[in-house]
Amino acid sequence: MNTKPTMLLGLFALGLQAQMNTEVYLMDIIAEEGALTLGPAKNISNNEGYDNQPSFYNDNQVLFSATRNGQTDIAQYNVRDAVIEWRSNTKQGSEYSPLKIPGKREVSAIRLDTNGLQRLYRYDMASGVPQLLLKDQKVGYHLWYNDEVLVTTVLVENRMDLVVSNLKDHTHFTYQKNVGRSLHKIPNSNLVSFVSKEQNDYWEIKSLNPITGATETITKIPPVQEDMCWLLNGSILMARGNTLLQFNPEKDENWSIFHRFENKNLGAISRLQTNANASKLALVSEISPELVVQRQVDAFNTRDLEKFAACYSSNVVVKNFPGDTLYTGNTALKNNYQRFYDKNPDVKVEVLKRISIGNKVIDEEKVTIAGQEHRQAAIYEVNNGLISSMTFVLENHKNEDAVVIVDKQLEVYNARDIDGFVATYAETIETYDFPLKLRSKGREQLRQGYKGFFESTPDLNCTITQRIVLGNIVIDEEFLTIRGNNVNAVAIYEVKDGKIAKVTFVR
Repeated sequence: MNTKPTMLLGLFALGLQAQMNTEVYLMDIIAEEGALTLGPAKNISNNEGYDNQPSFYNDNQVLFSATRNGQTDIAQYNVRDAVIEWRSNTKQGSEYSPLKIPGKREVSAIRLDTNGLQRLYRYDMASGVPQLLLKDQKVGYHLWYNDEVLVTTVLVENRMDLVVSNLKDHTHFTYQKNVGRSLHKIPNSNLVSFVSKEQNDYWEIKSLNPITGATETITKIPPVQEDMCWLLNGSILMARGNTLLQFNPEKDENWSIFHRFENKNLGAISRLQTNANASKLALVSEISPELVVQRQVDAFNTRDLEKFAACYSSNVVVKNFPGDTLYTGNTALKNNYQRFYDKNPDVKVEVLKRISIGNKVIDEEKVTIAGQEHRQAAIYEVNNGLISSMTFVLENHKNEDAVVIVDKQLEVYNARDIDGFVATYAETIETYDFPLKLRSKGREQLRQGYKGFFESTPDLNCTITQRIVLGNIVIDEEFLTIRGNNVNAVAIYEVKDGKIAKVTFVR
């Protein structure tokens, strides 16, 4: 079992040239009896390729960047009519991060030209004609403070710096080096927020008065996620995987869950944005890991090698559990599966169970080859909408007592019986984070790791939601209650000689 919840926020980094298959979703923020909830998520881009960086032109119009005809243009979604209109068609470049310019029927956007030049432009909403806004600055992201003052992140070497530009007097002041991409106005104030990356061990959400330059720290955050937005009640929303967390700097000490999406089409979430009165939320989601994995299952069964290989990254790693590398690279994948198809004209895979956790999907599979059935599990790791690793768990050893031993371990775990718990493990027990990061070795380290945890967690409880058994290997999807928090975890137990010899935690 996992010993404690991790509140680290999942990383989602996306440069202008590192495009992936993403979608823009829109939903209502509903206020009922003093609490805020989210309505159903609607895919408003619904487009193969890169759809990203949404913002609100007004309550009925959502701007975002979208791929068409091999380039990225400014799209405008009409909420009432559910239609998309295009606001740019720049043959020599692509547009990103469109924003309404205050008081004008114009939009600003970052344009990345085919020759590599990256600048901030303004676009007339009717004609789409561009006009250069900032001549000499390589702007990454921007925010309109008012119709004359821009807060921008400017690319300098391998970082972004926070710069305030006054379009009227043509001044530019750098207020902070090494900042993130998330820039927002703070509700009910004359301040904006940004993410400072000056510290290595943590990042900070900070406030800035663009007129005076006054800066204050709002809160520290783990150095892995920077996409956020503000609600009118003063709370910050931030994504972790496909879950939204919330934090109110005025009254909260810790982040809590605001909304966990059950929609299987949503993957890792980024780019959060609310409208002016915070009644609507727009966000960006990667294609969900489950959908990617199912596409490759379907392509495998139809023997469509091109579609199958297209689900995998160019440098995909294929292994046997836990770390025996079979081959790497998409070309090697295609060659291996072409030989497999040639050798086995009658083959089919059926998914018996599916466990999803973060960017990983674990399938229990029944593979039928020439009428002979074989069982295995496959652990798929999905990044940027493609499978980056595939690890096979094979039924190599028979052990009828594996389930009994793991169940006994679960019983004493829930009872917080440290002696009984340790007794279910071998003297040489090793625990790992997937795939092969050692956490502990030997019973004594295991005891020390769990003893204080048991003593300080009176509400500790673990239940099994799904289980895959392959000989002496038991893969459990676990639902844990820990100090008032609910956490999902996956543990792979390997049983030998009546004891648990190894545990691998999948996060």
